[in-house]
Amino acid sequence: MTGQGPLLLLVDDDVRMRGLLRSVLRSQGYRCAEAGTLKEARQSLVTSRPDLVLLDMSLPDGEGSELVRWARKSSKVPIIVLSVRDRQHEKVQALDDGADDYVTKPFATGELVARVRAALRRAASEAAPDPSCVVNAGELSVDLVRRTVRMRGLRIHLTPTEFRLLSLLSKNPGIVLTHQRLLRDVWGPQKLDRPHYVRMCVASLRRKLELDPVQPKYVVTEPGVGYRLVAD
Repeated sequence: MTGQGPLLLLVDDDVRMRGLLRSVLRSQGYRCAEAGTLKEARQSLVTSRPDLVLLDMSLPDGEGSELVRWARKSSKVPIIVLSVRDRQHEKVQALDDGADDYVTKPFATGELVARVRAALRRAASEAAPDPSCVVNAGELSVDLVRRTVRMRGLRIHLTPTEFRLLSLLSKNPGIVLTHQRLLRDVWGPQKLDRPHYVRMCVASLRRKLELDPVQPKYVVTEPGVGYRLVAD
């Protein structure tokens, strides 16, 4: 491991996959540590203190979800799940367990690098937040302190619930938030059985923010999982 870039922990029992990831990520200036089992991954999280984890879900001594839950007891390190499994409920479960993102194999290396950058930016902004607390996404600007939203310089009126939803997405730019996470944090845990609340609120937001609500540019859908804000 050389250089001064962020340290990424690659957790996968497939040596060839780790080699591919290592080659791609090192070419982008990242350092890499590797683990092939849950036990090795736990040890590396403690000793190496990586800046981000790329995690395969199927490991010889257990499920990657075990590592996510274990890590979340004491760490906020970004975790991106890489898996051949593409069933929606498994994606939702991984995200609800605490993963920051989910990428299905096979994947385009360019997309993976972009996801890594987005997760690292989010972690850095949480560690040292912008004093202005303004999130920009193209022509959309969300001021989290003044609780104002502008589109192309014009102020947009949102209801309190719409602003809470947009604020939550803005605090997690580029990260998909599940329907359950949105329901819990915006409406409260007693409303977890009301997924239509999220759909209706997102539809209303899109009518106010998007030039074409049918083909949204800012608040985009991760089918069967949730929503993400496409931010700068």
